Amino acid sequence: MEIAKLGEFGLIERLTKDLDNKNESTKYGVGDDCAVLHYPDTEVLVTTDLLMEGVHFDLTYIDLKHLGYKSAMVNISDVFAMNGTPRQITVSLALSKRFTVEDMEEFYAGLRLACEKWGVDIVGGDTTSSYTGLAISITCIGEARQEDIVYRSGAKDTDLICVSGDLGAAYMGLQLLEREKAVYYSQVDSLQKKIDAARKSGNSQEIENLKKQMDNLSQPDFSGKEYLLQRQLQTEARGDIVKRLREAGIRPTAMMDISDGLSSELMHICRQSGTGCRIFEKEIPIDYQTAVMAEEMNMNVTTCALNGGEDYELLFTVPIGDLEKIKALDDVHLIGHITDRKFGHVLVSRDNQEFELKAQGWNPLNSENSAKRD
Repeated sequence: MEIAKLGEFGLIERLTKDLDNKNESTKYGVGDDCAVLHYPDTEVLVTTDLLMEGVHFDLTYIDLKHLGYKSAMVNISDVFAMNGTPRQITVSLALSKRFTVEDMEEFYAGLRLACEKWGVDIVGGDTTSSYTGLAISITCIGEARQEDIVYRSGAKDTDLICVSGDLGAAYMGLQLLEREKAVYYSQVDSLQKKIDAARKSGNSQEIENLKKQMDNLSQPDFSGKEYLLQRQLQTEARGDIVKRLREAGIRPTAMMDISDGLSSELMHICRQSGTGCRIFEKEIPIDYQTAVMAEEMNMNVTTCALNGGEDYELLFTVPIGDLEKIKALDDVHLIGHITDRKFGHVLVSRDNQEFELKAQGWNPLNSENSAKRD
């Protein structure tokens, strides 16, 4: 169904007609000029992300359901990174005419899965037309007690530097998808040139044979690389890590999620905290599939883990007195420690050489990234 047949309000009603609010703070959701939220005794956290087709995602290899899931998760992740609890989101979309009502239902199905996982209410948004593809803007609203909020600016000398999960897999998943996309379109271009030549010569039988080949182009074999695709296409916010830290009685001194790469995020913490840092290459957690894929593509796996981005793991610092508690937590890795600013930002290699750590992660405003992620 064409979206124009429903119109803006008809589409909104169809996508949100059976939303069930779960949070007491949600007094009124979709259906009026504003959502109504009530937070009498807590701090309100608000974060917004804008995702642009051709810059942040490519619909060649991510379907709309996964895109909806990922769009919600990257916002929910920001609230967890402040040690907060996500409660509501608003969703704004700019759509071109190539999208149907059914496409948007798929997108919302993914949104709902993500929100249901973390008990988040969808309470509003906006839709408009677009001449340049799909644009997605999501705002997530959360809450936290004032004393529980963790900023990027709280790291102190001797604090331990920790990360959850493993790093670099999402980036290698992207490289894998980009490689297979290039192979596919190379085959398409080659066949199209042959079809054009057959048309000029009037060979109708050759044209039919070539079109059949076009329709039957082989699909890429991703066996053994499933984890990389999952990390790129099915982003997960690490609210489970926040919960484990609370249960262990650990309050991070600084924290953020790793969206633009470990090196960039760690430099953000150091800059805002006025500190240096020292991390160890051998302690950076890397999955086996990530290492194999990096070797296959002749890439340095540590560079991928430091600079790749889109892992959405948590990077945080804790007082050195929490060392034993940190060691007892599953899926949390100690990778270094905070230092005085005068000692700089140091990466210690596997052979104990020291290098200056530089922020070389994803920069959406870099001209080289204007058409496609680095």
